[in-house]
Amino acid sequence: MDLQDRHVVVTGAARGIGAALARHFHAGGARVVVADIGDVSWVADELEHGVGVVADISTEAGNVALIEAAEEAFGPIDLFFANAGIGGGTDLESTTEEMWAKVFDINVNAHRWAAKHLLGGWLARGEGYFCSTASAAGLLAQIGSAPYTVTKRAAVAFAEWLSITYGDAGVRVSCLCPQGVNTDMLKAADDRGGVGAGAAVVRSAGLVLEPEEVAEIVAQAIAEERFLILPHPEVQTYMRRKADDPERWLGGMRKLQARVLDA
Repeated sequence: MDLQDRHVVVTGAARGIGAALARHFHAGGARVVVADIGDVSWVADELEHGVGVVADISTEAGNVALIEAAEEAFGPIDLFFANAGIGGGTDLESTTEEMWAKVFDINVNAHRWAAKHLLGGWLARGEGYFCSTASAAGLLAQIGSAPYTVTKRAAVAFAEWLSITYGDAGVRVSCLCPQGVNTDMLKAADDRGGVGAGAAVVRSAGLVLEPEEVAEIVAQAIAEERFLILPHPEVQTYMRRKADDPERWLGGMRKLQARVLDA
């Protein structure tokens, strides 16, 4: 998709990957709605053709309200980037039911709710683009966090289902699966047990990219309409190893977990 004169919505856009995506899409000629649970005016104010919307995408009503506000600002949405996501939770004993529900609502259900209320218009027009931010953890696993692993895997699966089901009707889908990115989530995880162990694994597994580097890779992938966006090429190698010999891969992950927890 050529983003010139297109209407793009980015959630989780107050900082990190979301803010970088919004700036990059705007630089490519798009009209951009930047959305987040908190104040996004400082990002929107940078964009000549940008609007900030405070939105709670952890509910269906919040997603509907965001779509309506975006359409009021710039008309029909061409590209919706479901970027908002959270970490949280560790193992089965320590993670509360409330945390499980919260992580599912933001990392998975928000994608489902947004697509549910966008598809009608896109199918009628014969085009539309849904992008989501999952994680390399959605293709592999996240040591230290069951909720993150499970919800990011579900986010990848939902994106695949959308592409399979509606790809021939003009709806294009991409799924961003980065490894280490220098965001507040990674920094915060460094300071916590459990998820912090996962952050140590991420840092040891490969280069930690800046959000702007990821945004540039994403923009190129959208121009090419590629489904799977891997800013860290080594993730594809890990995927092949996992597929070729699952038992060996699981054994290696257990050893890696033991080394991180003992460090």
